Amino acid sequence: MGVEPPETSGAGGDLPPQLRWLKRLVTVLTVTMIGGVLAISAVLVIRLNAESAPVVIAPGDFVLPDGVGLVGISVIEGRVVVVGDDGMIRVFDSESREMIREIPVE
Repeated sequence: MGVEPPETSGAGGDLPPQLRWLKRLVTVLTVTMIGGVLAISAVLVIRLNAESAPVVIAPGDFVLPDGVGLVGISVIEGRVVVVGDDGMIRVFDSESREMIREIPVE
């Protein structure tokens, strides 16, 4: 008169239902995390290998007053900012090459 153990079908049959659920959850989370790491890696590879479009600005395209030398030039939001050695910052439109504004440096 012995008690026979319950029959099990498969490797997960001997686990309680809560542990089977936890095992499935860990497996799904592992697969999700691996997919996320692969996706981030792919995005980094694509972005780092992409060639950026160079901005070509010729300083001679912008007319400065006679006797004023060019100290610096920069492109900001479709406008070209030119710094002269006379203490003035000149803002030009990058399309029309016309001066929009002159700002004194204090």
